[in-house]
Amino acid sequence: MRFLKTDERGDPAALKKADGDITGWMARRRWARVGIVYSVMILFAIILVGPMLFAALSSLKVNPLEYPPSLRIPELNPRNWVTAAQLGRAGAGDAFQGGFAPGAEIPFDLTYFYPEGTDPAPPDVEVPRRRPGSGLGAARTIDYAADYAEVSALEVVERERGEHEVDGTREDGVFVTYSFAVRYVGDGPLVGRVPLAATAERGHHYVDSTLPASRLERRGMVASFDNIAPGLGRYVVRNYSRVFDEARSVTTGRSLFVAWTRNSFLVAFARVLTNVVFASMAGYAVARYRFRGRFLIFFGLLFAQMVPAQVTFISNYLLVRDGLFGLSHLFGRDTFLNSLWGVIIAGAGSGAAMIHAGMVFVMKQFFETLPRDIEEAAEIDGAGTVQRYIRVVLPMARPALGAVIILTFQGTWNEFFWPLVVLTSPEEVKTLPVGLLAFRQVYGVAGDWGLILAGAILSALPVIVLFVVFQKYFMQGIAFGGSKE
Repeated sequence: MRFLKTDERGDPAALKKADGDITGWMARRRWARVGIVYSVMILFAIILVGPMLFAALSSLKVNPLEYPPSLRIPELNPRNWVTAAQLGRAGAGDAFQGGFAPGAEIPFDLTYFYPEGTDPAPPDVEVPRRRPGSGLGAARTIDYAADYAEVSALEVVERERGEHEVDGTREDGVFVTYSFAVRYVGDGPLVGRVPLAATAERGHHYVDSTLPASRLERRGMVASFDNIAPGLGRYVVRNYSRVFDEARSVTTGRSLFVAWTRNSFLVAFARVLTNVVFASMAGYAVARYRFRGRFLIFFGLLFAQMVPAQVTFISNYLLVRDGLFGLSHLFGRDTFLNSLWGVIIAGAGSGAAMIHAGMVFVMKQFFETLPRDIEEAAEIDGAGTVQRYIRVVLPMARPALGAVIILTFQGTWNEFFWPLVVLTSPEEVKTLPVGLLAFRQVYGVAGDWGLILAGAILSALPVIVLFVVFQKYFMQGIAFGGSKE
């Protein structure tokens, strides 16, 4: 910004130039503020969303615990996608699901580096008799590819001299690529996966293969592959497919993750329905009707929200155990323990009231912002209280109802303490957060964190989708709920 001299103050050209300088300075200052604000917002977004994004990427890895951690994930390489689809088609004629079917022949290549002075020798390749995954997946009965697979002799298809990094130093040597095929011999069932193990001599270094090795074992001497015919789907989202395939009930054989997800949806749907109905009715009554003790009831609801759930869960547990004064006999049960009814009928988990005080507060504040003229006009037209509530008030309360739906669904979906107390056995009756604890206990001991991360990401998706769909109503409902005209 340029200041005018005394002899320039009457000059129109000088005034116009100074005005342009001031305008440019104000524009730069405005854009600087915008840049600072957006930089801070992006920083906070990275801090808040970064861990979840990193967990989502790690859930695609075979070994999420690799150190140092890397974002170069083979499962996200489009070249490997094409290769996995081709191998799946060769194994079972299915480019997406893959597998190993009678008559199949799966071609595969391995590349090794042999330093100078080392006698090149082909690795020992076999299809091991390996159970899938760990935990529950290792307990069920499966068909093994090793019982039907035959590995052909290895042939040298390429030999090239060059340099390769070995133990941090560059060494001269030769790269040798071997080609072979895994054939399905005889008749038998369709096998879901074809593991492979290539064992090389000491001093021979694995470099590359048709699909990258799942892991290197015994100080790099063994290149292990979990599945050489995965198909596109089972290669990219391997851990996610394992969540449904391997986590199965020992007694029924059904997918536990599907059962847990279904139970969580049932409980969340029931809780959302009751909260929307009762919270809107209670909020409308407190906001519109004048009666003695109105504020006392409202403040009582707010006070109930301040009581920790751990204070009342023992009494609630005893009620559920004894069947809620005989109410359980209507459902043919002596108790509501180990039943979803114990979570649904007993109200919100961990001792919170069914009519959530926070939801009543949101609805009350929103109803107080609505003009009474519309209801009075409906009353003149002959509409009763129920008709005005259903046909006039509720359609205008969609923003607040959206906020109630999101908050209730999120709270119920992530509810852990009360379902953990009520639902103990069998495994099929648990909700998703409690089921993920079982994942942690079964697969975490074996270090199979890829499956645990995949289950956690899947459990977060419904809440994310719900918020994206209802975010407009959520923001409006919260804005109206915190204000009053």
